Amino acid sequence: QVQLVESGGGLVQAGGSLRLSCAASGRTFSSNAMGWFRQAPGKEREFVAAISWSGGNTDYAVSVKGRFTISRDNAKNTVYLQMDSLKPEDTAVYYCAARASANYYYTYMRSYDYDYWGQGTQVTVSS
Repeated sequence: QVQLVESGGGLVQAGGSLRLSCAASGRTFSSNAMGWFRQAPGKEREFVAAISWSGGNTDYAVSVKGRFTISRDNAKNTVYLQMDSLKPEDTAVYYCAARASANYYYTYMRSYDYDYWGQGTQVTVSS
């Protein structure tokens, strides 16, 4: 089992920045591929960013590429999502996810690829 706890959400003006953190406990974190997803009101959950077990490979949704950066610190069992140049359309609940049986180099971009989920953290971007 892996427990995931997100933090760092909040209210920010358009053009601002936030850094989300996801602290993992339980099963060995370093062997998990990690991802961030988000869900806006009335919309389906969508992929935002993913990072491989190795930390060497990342993938991003087209809508956030160039503005968001995913990273991980295996010594701290934490994955981060640095969000810059935020837009009102980035407003959503952001979820951290972990995949237990991961290829060392792969990233995973579909929600059903993941085994564990955090409770989510709200990000609101005002115009």
